[in-house]
Amino acid sequence: MGKKIAGQPTIRRLPSYLKIIQQAHDEGQFFISGTIIAGELELEPIQVRKDLSITGIVGKPRIGYPTGELLKAIRRFLHWDITRRAAVVGAGHLGQAIIGNPEFARHGLDIRAAFDTDPRKIGTRVKGVEVLSMERLEEKTRELALELAVLTVPSAAAQETAEAVAAAGIRGIWNFTNVKLKLPDSVSVQQENLASGYAVLSVRMGYHRPRGRS
Repeated sequence: MGKKIAGQPTIRRLPSYLKIIQQAHDEGQFFISGTIIAGELELEPIQVRKDLSITGIVGKPRIGYPTGELLKAIRRFLHWDITRRAAVVGAGHLGQAIIGNPEFARHGLDIRAAFDTDPRKIGTRVKGVEVLSMERLEEKTRELALELAVLTVPSAAAQETAEAVAAAGIRGIWNFTNVKLKLPDSVSVQQENLASGYAVLSVRMGYHRPRGRS
């Protein structure tokens, strides 16, 4: 029987599971229950068990899941056990923050270059990563074997830049702009909407607004 196909909500929860399981493993716990994971994340245990079923690892009654095996299985399912050679396209504040975040490197995202059109940024380095001219995108894509681009350019330049990225041979784009990109099906695009995340937080805070405040 092949590996189950997971929906986006399950995939989005897996990194949170991974963090909790890793912490337990680091503390010397060889097993962890779905109930413990659910309690940490304010989820229902049945949801956690359903999500973890896609890894193929089965928990033991009254004992739980083997942490070491589960860590490997989740990383393998997320393809975080392989290295993806990437570039940040748009070396502004957000792009620099992504380059400087060590969490991505731990999950196999190897940022090898950054690209920008601003002459003041070209030639500088961010955490050891050189900022190059967009004119060198195709050349460097071949030279560095880049396969993924983190798009953090201004929205007005998003579509044009994404087309240049696709034309250079990069087959995956992590899109942090608010523009829905129109690209060939051969290019995988993941849209990150920061406003949506803030909207959820804002609504949650609204439920806990102190009485008497407008």
